Amino acid sequence: MPTTQASNAPTNTHGPDRRAQSLKMIQQLVGLRTETLVLFSELARKKPFQKSHDVPELLQKFCASLIDYTADGHFQLYRHIAERTERRQAVKHIAEQIYPRIMNTTETILAFNGKYDSSEHAGALLAELDGDLSMLGERLADRIELEDRLIGVLNEPRTPQG
Repeated sequence: MPTTQASNAPTNTHGPDRRAQSLKMIQQLVGLRTETLVLFSELARKKPFQKSHDVPELLQKFCASLIDYTADGHFQLYRHIAERTERRQAVKHIAEQIYPRIMNTTETILAFNGKYDSSEHAGALLAELDGDLSMLGERLADRIELEDRLIGVLNEPRTPQG
């Protein structure tokens, strides 16, 4: 049976499969991040924020993308590292180092989304959007820097020492 043979494959093929899966998750995360940043930029260009500039609709689209990006990183990449018992010490070390800071950015993202996720009340909050978007932009920059550190370590070739 081909399925049985594949499941009994030597363990050295598991490493490249795991690496390929990590690379796929990284590409997905970076794609979602890029989409979110494009929407962020598009939204920021709408200043001064007014309902007549289609800001509420764009804000809803941005919030959805922001949550998709945040959830993908949290539930895919970081969970993958934790559940797969990552063997590379450098990856484990950097993940342990940055995860609390990533969680801080997640809290900011969730607070922003909670405030602006509904078109019913987002329009009424447009006067506050400039300051909130500025603060969110700073947190996203922090998050991206942290993610890039992790991505850099994930992309390093594995050393014989692990």
